[in-house]
Amino acid sequence: MKLFASFLLLATSAFAQIPVSGTWTGNATVHGKQVPVRLEITGSGSDLHAALLNGPESSPASSAVFTGNHLLLTFNYYARTLDATLADGRLTGSFGTAATRYPISLSSHGATPESAGAHTQDIQGDWEIAVKSVKGESAWQLRVEPARQPTEIKAVIQRIDGDTGSLYGSWTGKDYQISHFTAAGPALYSLTPQADGTLLVSNLLRADVNDQQNLVARRPAQARAAKLVGPTDPTQQTTVKDPSARFKFSFPDLSGKTVSNTDSQFDGKVVIVAIGGSWCPNCHDEAPFLESLYKQFHGRGLEIVNLSFEEADQLKDPTRLRAFIAKYGLTYTVLVAGETEQLNEKIPQAVNLNCWPTSFFLGRDGRVKEIHAGFAGPANPPAHEALVKETTELVEQLLAEPVPTQNASR
Repeated sequence: MKLFASFLLLATSAFAQIPVSGTWTGNATVHGKQVPVRLEITGSGSDLHAALLNGPESSPASSAVFTGNHLLLTFNYYARTLDATLADGRLTGSFGTAATRYPISLSSHGATPESAGAHTQDIQGDWEIAVKSVKGESAWQLRVEPARQPTEIKAVIQRIDGDTGSLYGSWTGKDYQISHFTAAGPALYSLTPQADGTLLVSNLLRADVNDQQNLVARRPAQARAAKLVGPTDPTQQTTVKDPSARFKFSFPDLSGKTVSNTDSQFDGKVVIVAIGGSWCPNCHDEAPFLESLYKQFHGRGLEIVNLSFEEADQLKDPTRLRAFIAKYGLTYTVLVAGETEQLNEKIPQAVNLNCWPTSFFLGRDGRVKEIHAGFAGPANPPAHEALVKETTELVEQLLAEPVPTQNASR
């Protein structure tokens, strides 16, 4: 009996020490499609760390726990988890929210698929994708550049509300399959060169949506020659009904305290009112930039107010919003404005407000001076760098204006 107990103890100990560290590769099944996944796990025991990899980028897990053969990774800033079991050298489980889960299967020795052959056509550079968007756009921007591996490309699609994030992939023999699988979720596109020099672009995870299938991308010069309208200027997407009226807001912060535009902290200040939500990937890209602006210009009179719109379950207990604030170390004001479908009800002064995020720039008199729809993130370096430069210059310009002698017209 003692011998059996000793054997059981050894077996249990060995089972508990199954190594899980390393790089795991495989796929997630999303709407019947296989999306490549790369997961890196380091450390052991209570010092375990993990991150979803996307090229050189990573989405770190907020927590990583491996017990027996069960792995649980939490990405609390998106309210998602990866829950998997390790058996026979494979991690099998699912990823997602409580409501939406994607089956996932990973191997620690899985090889990265090789390119099917030489490129049939060089597609690097800028393209315009002709669309009929529900947001009123006529074109998206597509940017393609080489990736780290010779046979791979990196691409990003810039829409009026923001970019897709970095998409990596290679030639399959008939098209370029580009994708990512990050804490924000999955993406999978195909880019198929055509004989006339265009590209056929398809969002393979939106097969039920006709306006995102078989879209045609042209070089900008081709698009102009065809008299097609280019991408929408982000500063022209949204307007206000009465530019002479002060922009109003009044919502509670996470402690329940109501903060309003009439509060003394905003008197004579330049204010950026950022509309967003912790569920929104482009808002995650925007947050650290807003924080950098706040640190740089707060002492000179800049205030930033984030009006966060969340789903009903998050409004009951906004754990994701708290994690969002903590992840980016936000020190500017964050208010809970309501549910996502209440956007236009809660911001009645805006016209054609339909992009996440959207930022309103208020002068020292409390009136809207400029509105910027969407956000070009780091995945689109030229557009991101231009946006950072333009926004910084705008803030400096507004701060240079004289402080009103009185704010009677609230």
